[in-house]
Amino acid sequence: MTPSTFFTFFAFIVGLCVGSFLNVCVARWPRDLSVVRPRSRCPHCGHQLAWFENVPVISWLALRGRCRCCEESISLIYPAGELTIGLLWALCFGHFGVTFTALRVAVFLTLLTGVAMTDLQHYLIPDGFTVSGLLWSLGTAALAPFVGDSVLFAGPYDALVGACAGAGLIAVIGWLGEAALKREAMGMGDMTLMAFVGAALGPTRAIATVFLGATIGAVAFLAIVYPIALLRRGRVTPQTELALGGGAAAPVELPLVPFGVFLAPAAAIMLIWGDHILGRVFPF
Repeated sequence: MTPSTFFTFFAFIVGLCVGSFLNVCVARWPRDLSVVRPRSRCPHCGHQLAWFENVPVISWLALRGRCRCCEESISLIYPAGELTIGLLWALCFGHFGVTFTALRVAVFLTLLTGVAMTDLQHYLIPDGFTVSGLLWSLGTAALAPFVGDSVLFAGPYDALVGACAGAGLIAVIGWLGEAALKREAMGMGDMTLMAFVGAALGPTRAIATVFLGATIGAVAFLAIVYPIALLRRGRVTPQTELALGGGAAAPVELPLVPFGVFLAPAAAIMLIWGDHILGRVFPF
């Protein structure tokens, strides 16, 4: 085994462990619970997991996706999240080598994955992801010039400006949306998320992230969300509508669409390919 292969495999193992902890954060932070205590438990019977039941991916496979005590199924989300982060860390260190850049990219993508998972499941973005990400981005931006970091991330000055630009743009969009819709359009989670993203990417790519995220969201809405709403609408019979007091054509009820789910992949795209994309869109 070559040194590069060994370090890539080691990064994969570390990523699996980070993914396991990420699952805990996603499950507990939305309920304002500690991610340290109590130890991991079965969500059905409360059985406290032993160490051999808490090994990333392997324990889920060994237990065949079920609790050892109550035999209730354990969601596939847990091993899928662990495996995703493990592969992300392996890709980062395999591509960038054992460098500060690889660590920064791995942590950035991990936090974005946590944001997307939590917003998708709970319709909120915990400060644990965004505030820690903001502090991490600002701190590593200040440290980067001394360790020879690459140009993927913003420098110290651009990190500060980017944090303000990202949060400020979301605040303006939220204010305009609230004025137009007469209800809250953007939450504080979206603002802190874009402060974190802006600190990592700088002002230009942070602003582009918002527009790319809106584009991804619009495509997902038209391709997935709206057709599903139409299908559900089609299951309501005219007799049901009359019983409920509705007319011949009740409006289609559209579900909420969490913006963080689309901002997260947009930020990842802008980190890796942002300069290339902006160079194609604005060649001057």
